[in-house]
Amino acid sequence: MEPVNIENRNKYALITGATSGIGFELAKCFAKDGYNLILIARNEERLKYVTDELKKSYTVEVTPIARNLFAPEAAEEIYEQTKKMGITVDVLVNDAGQGEWGPFVDTSLERDIDIIHLNIIGLVSLTKLFLRDMVRRNEGKILQVGSEAGTTPMPLLAVYAATKAFVLSFSAALVDELRDTNITITALLPGATDTDFFHKAGQEDTVTYRETQLASPEVVAQDGYKALMRGERKIISGNKTKLHVWMNDLLGAKISASNAHKANEPSHNTAGEKLPQHEASLNEREYITQHNGERDGDLITGRKYRERPNPNEPVLTKENLPDATNESTGVIGSGQRQDSN
Repeated sequence: MEPVNIENRNKYALITGATSGIGFELAKCFAKDGYNLILIARNEERLKYVTDELKKSYTVEVTPIARNLFAPEAAEEIYEQTKKMGITVDVLVNDAGQGEWGPFVDTSLERDIDIIHLNIIGLVSLTKLFLRDMVRRNEGKILQVGSEAGTTPMPLLAVYAATKAFVLSFSAALVDELRDTNITITALLPGATDTDFFHKAGQEDTVTYRETQLASPEVVAQDGYKALMRGERKIISGNKTKLHVWMNDLLGAKISASNAHKANEPSHNTAGEKLPQHEASLNEREYITQHNGERDGDLITGRKYRERPNPNEPVLTKENLPDATNESTGVIGSGQRQDSN
C-alpha cells in the first residue's frame, strides 16, 4: 500500500464521476496524498467495485455515495449525507459530465436537458452547498473539470460545449469573488481524453476519436491535481490542448466552430471497434455494454431516450438541409426530416 501523508489524514475530498476516466485518476491522486475520499457515482455496483479497489491500494477511508446527479434533488442529498456522517469536505471535485453527439435538431430533448442538469445544475448546486461551508471556515479548494470544448462553439456537440463554456465563466467569476479568502477554485481544461465519454455520447465513430491521439486520464488528473494544490485559477492540460485553445482565441468563433465541426464529423476509418485503453474506463464500458446490450450509450436511470441519429448518415450540410418549415403543419421541408423529439 501507498504510504499516507499524515498532514492530510483527517481531510476529505469529495469527487463526482469517480468510477472511471479523469475522476477515477483524481481519486487516486488524492488517496496517494493521504486524503480520505467520498466518491459519487450513479451505479452502486460499479461504485462498490471502485471503492474496494482503492481501499486495497491506499490506507485511506473511502466512502461511496450512490446518487444520480441528473436528478434535481441529488446534490442536496449528497450534502445532507456528508453532514449526517459528520464529515467536513475540504476539497470538492466536480468531475461528472456527459455530452451527446449529433446535430442539435436530431438529438433527444430529454437527453439535452439531462446533460444541462448534470454539467451545470449539479455542478452549481454542489459548489453552492459546499462553498458556503468553506467560506464559513475560510478554507477549502474546488476543482471544476471543464474542457477545451468550453473555449469554442462546437457543432455536433453543441449542448456539451455550451455547458463547459458555462463552467469556465462560472469558475472565473467565483475566483474573483473569493480573492480575499483562503479558498481557491481551479478550472481544469482537458482536451479529448481516453475515457468512456465518447461511447456515452455516441461519438465513438468520429474523426476526433478514431483519428487523433487522445490524452491520458492519468496525466490530465495529475495536471489538475498539481494546479489545484498550487491554488491556480486554470490549468490547460497538454501542449496540444494549449495550442487548440490558443488557436480558438486567435481565429475567432466562426473559423474555430468550422474546425470543430470537421473534427466531430464521422470518420472514414471505421474498421474494427475502438474502445478506451484506460483500464477503469474500459471496465465501465464493458459493464455498460453487458447491461444495456449496446456498443454506446449509458445506463440510463429514469429516462428512455429516443433513438440516436445514425452516425453513418450525413450530418447537416447545405446540401442536405430541408427546404423550409411549413408553419401551419410544423412539418420540415418535404416531411422527410423532422425533429426526433
